[in-house]
Amino acid sequence: MIDRFEGQHRFLSNFFVLPKPIPHDGILYPTTEHAFQAAKTLDFRARFEISKLHHPGLAKRAGRGVELRPDWDRCKGRIMYELVLIKFVLNPTLRGKLLDTYPDKLVEGNTWGDTYWGVCKGVGENKLGSILEIVRQQLLR
Repeated sequence: MIDRFEGQHRFLSNFFVLPKPIPHDGILYPTTEHAFQAAKTLDFRARFEISKLHHPGLAKRAGRGVELRPDWDRCKGRIMYELVLIKFVLNPTLRGKLLDTYPDKLVEGNTWGDTYWGVCKGVGENKLGSILEIVRQQLLR
């Protein structure tokens, strides 16, 4: 099991700066985190501003302040899946590293209390880890 996305497994993190930026809705993003946070809003200008931030932590903070799109709760899982898939399709080196994790369970362990996308203190839904495993399975075919 891989229970932390750090060190040699840092590339699994949405905060990992990508060798090739990922496009989403007409904008290029340096990290999956930037793209995900921008996708929270329908305001194109806000999305573009998030894409230019120098650190994924700043993108995460900016995402907390945007006007949420009305369908956010229904579409956030699909958007995360799409972004993770794009990340590994467009970056062959990262794709190879993801495939090398097979058949390990992928758990986004964290200390900041995220029990939706990850697991904190043994509790959590681990949605990001599950999405990574689905993408890995698709890329193995």
